[in-house]
Amino acid sequence: MEVRLDGRTAIITGSSKGLGLAMAKEFAASGANVAILARGAESLTQALAIASDGATGKVATFQCDVSKADDIAATFGDVTRTFGQVDILINNAGISRAMPSEQIADEVWQDDLDLKLFAAIRLSRLCWPGMKARKWGRIINVLNTGAKAPRANGAPTAVSRAAGMALMKVLAGEGAPHGILVNGMLVGLIDSDQHRRRHIREGSNEPYEAFAAKLAANIPVGRLGKAEEFAAMACFLCSDHAGFTTGTAINMDGGASPVV
Repeated sequence: MEVRLDGRTAIITGSSKGLGLAMAKEFAASGANVAILARGAESLTQALAIASDGATGKVATFQCDVSKADDIAATFGDVTRTFGQVDILINNAGISRAMPSEQIADEVWQDDLDLKLFAAIRLSRLCWPGMKARKWGRIINVLNTGAKAPRANGAPTAVSRAAGMALMKVLAGEGAPHGILVNGMLVGLIDSDQHRRRHIREGSNEPYEAFAAKLAANIPVGRLGKAEEFAAMACFLCSDHAGFTTGTAINMDGGASPVV
């Protein structure tokens, strides 16, 4: 089965590196026009070169801080002027924050919610009218497994991601009669820059491969996930092949989550 997104335009937030960049590359190779959104100008330049390699769709970058409502509104206008419409929205931007709740100040809570929840709310609201008018749309909220199985000291991320899953379910119910399908993808341990930076930060003398094997010790499939695997699932969910799938939160964790 070949998954194609020819003629579709996708916004992918936080897509200058990591899972976001992997999705940008996969979508562009599948024929979609891709708007790469991120804050750093230098990382956007590098991402453009990577995502354009092998692309059959067009790729453009947009410097945007999605935690800011004004930035979102201005960038959405730039994207629509560049590509004409938005058919696919991937709400991927976010960082991992986890600490004891008593240590989380109000401004930290607000920053986390602005970046991970309100960005998704605002972008979905902007994309919605066009998707509804065309009777076709796809939205994916990239979350993590803590949204279903939050752990102690897992806030604020577990809370903001759980809210993002609830948002996904609400939008799925509202969008289904109009051809707008909304799903969630819950990230487990996937090989990424985050883990490689941690390996360096902890000053381990062991090779990264050994470090990664320890991280994967409790994953039933016996390894970390691959960004390309995550991107392939996202591409499938945004294609016509997944036309009967909506309101679903898919664990991308190799079977590690205790919750289905």
